[in-house]
Amino acid sequence: MRHLLVTGGAGFIGANFVHYWLQHHPADRVVVLDALTCAGNRSNLAAAEGSSQYRFVIGDICDAQLVGDLMRDENIDCVAHFAAESHVDRSITGPDEFIRTNVLGTHALLKSARALWSLQGRVRADVRFHHVSTDEVYGSLTSAAPAFTEATAYRPNSPYSASKAGSDHLVRAYHHTYGLPATTSNCSNNYGPFQLPEKLIPLMLVHALEGKKLPVYGRGENVRDWLYVEDHCAAIDAILQRGRVGETYNVGGCNEWRNIDIVTHLCALLDVKFSEDSSLRSHFPRCPAAQGRPVSELIQFVTDRKGHDWRYAIDATKIQTELQFTPRERFETGIVKTVNWYLQHESWWRAVFDGSYRVDSERSG
Repeated sequence: MRHLLVTGGAGFIGANFVHYWLQHHPADRVVVLDALTCAGNRSNLAAAEGSSQYRFVIGDICDAQLVGDLMRDENIDCVAHFAAESHVDRSITGPDEFIRTNVLGTHALLKSARALWSLQGRVRADVRFHHVSTDEVYGSLTSAAPAFTEATAYRPNSPYSASKAGSDHLVRAYHHTYGLPATTSNCSNNYGPFQLPEKLIPLMLVHALEGKKLPVYGRGENVRDWLYVEDHCAAIDAILQRGRVGETYNVGGCNEWRNIDIVTHLCALLDVKFSEDSSLRSHFPRCPAAQGRPVSELIQFVTDRKGHDWRYAIDATKIQTELQFTPRERFETGIVKTVNWYLQHESWWRAVFDGSYRVDSERSG
């Protein structure tokens, strides 16, 4: 039986991981620590609230006293570290919080883990610190360049990716200097349930349903590799179970798409959904598909953002060969699941837009 601390567990990927872990490892204890900033939404974890193996704590990973006390009280032997500021646009306009959370917060967790897990100057071998990072630390690729491998040099281009690069280096340093049993994963763009509508896919989806313009940066030709979030959770599971300590594993979806192709594909899916389900036409009357017009008419090209990386692509050979992990979802299947989830959870994304999902920041357990 493991005792997991999941930081950022009320966020998009973290919440999906909590649900995944409780389902696949029901005997384990799962403790979530989340500050419930703009990315955290406690309602994401509503389905876990009834489990006796689950506890939720509101708190900041930069609070070393809180982190240390919580890890000791809960006898934590595994940390799955998701907590991060992650929206590139916000990092450009306000980088300070990204440095604080992603670098200083990661360091506070590493210090607490080392203090708790050290026995007579040596770190226990039966513990694990897993750090969840991003492919953006590697910088940008040209159209013809080979995909990122674990040996690709770091070249972050935004305050967000620079802060994640810093946290990656800290995790590596704590393993090599202090012997902390740590692993890191660098993943490609995730999509799926519970993703905030500031990200490309859910933003385009809910805007389309409301009949709002679909803003696409530049000409939409930037390329990303897309990973369905449940596949990402399964990859982390494989790393925690079978990964070698001190190693980094790249996790990709093997699904490279241009942004404009993502948006037009999503529009076409909605066209089909509305043609097959008359209730959608009455429920979302402002969507062009409700009047029989193509949703793609809402696409609007806007000024590109600063420092917009051209292409990300993951070479996932290492995790495939060492841990026998490959994604189950192709983009064409994962995006259908995602669209269906958002159509079935309208109350969730409307609450996000009007802010009613927010709770006060009082610490609780």
